[in-house]
Amino acid sequence: MDLHLAGKRVLVTGASRGIGLAVVRAFLAEGASVVAAARKPTPELTATDATFIAADLAAPDGPRQLVEAATAHGSGLDVLVNAVGGGALPVEALSDPLGGDDSVWDAAFTLNLHAVVRTIRAALPALLEAGGAVVTVGSDSARRPGAEPMPYTAAKAALGNMTRQLAERFGSEGVRFNTVSPSATRTSLLTGPDSFLALVAAGTGVTQESLVEGLPRQNGMLTGELIDPEEIARAVLLLASPTMPSVIGADWAVDAGAVKSS
Repeated sequence: MDLHLAGKRVLVTGASRGIGLAVVRAFLAEGASVVAAARKPTPELTATDATFIAADLAAPDGPRQLVEAATAHGSGLDVLVNAVGGGALPVEALSDPLGGDDSVWDAAFTLNLHAVVRTIRAALPALLEAGGAVVTVGSDSARRPGAEPMPYTAAKAALGNMTRQLAERFGSEGVRFNTVSPSATRTSLLTGPDSFLALVAAGTGVTQESLVEGLPRQNGMLTGELIDPEEIARAVLLLASPTMPSVIGADWAVDAGAVKSS
């Protein structure tokens, strides 16, 4: 299937690893021109043909600076993929029934919501000119509160609501807004040494490997397996493709059946 993405100008945030890196590779394989943004590159990202731009999207002016650099010299923008997200959690927040103090909530919302809003705001003029598409990576935890940190799940829920409202506002003007909501995916956010599960393992005396292995069942994922980032990337490509012009305001669940309600 030709997704008509060859030559499209694509900006991917959170591109250095995990889902973001998989999205970069997938667009490049379709012949798109990709700008990849992260705080710093990884060897895996450097090995691709993407143009790298260093950006701290948690900084108030970081998103604007990124978009200006990505669209410099009139290069324009057809697709924005907001894959940035996650964030560190202090150990003390694990025992707090409200998920941590104000600084924890501020950090979660800054990275998972505010950075996305600011990037969209900066990119919107170029996207309106191109009749482009915005795909944002959410989380099934926005509709399935559970073991994930509460500040993170709340920020992802706000992200989904914001995306739906933007779809309503700009769909008639030619810019499509959609989200992809994965369940537990095999990325460093789960398997890394500084991940949430690493903190849980350290606090409970259970190995991180066993927590990762049991997570799909705990989340109600019917496959019993973590999701590969490449599968999320395929959903992103479909939502970004001009061959899907009527998909507007959708939230595509790639969650192995984890969310049990409609």
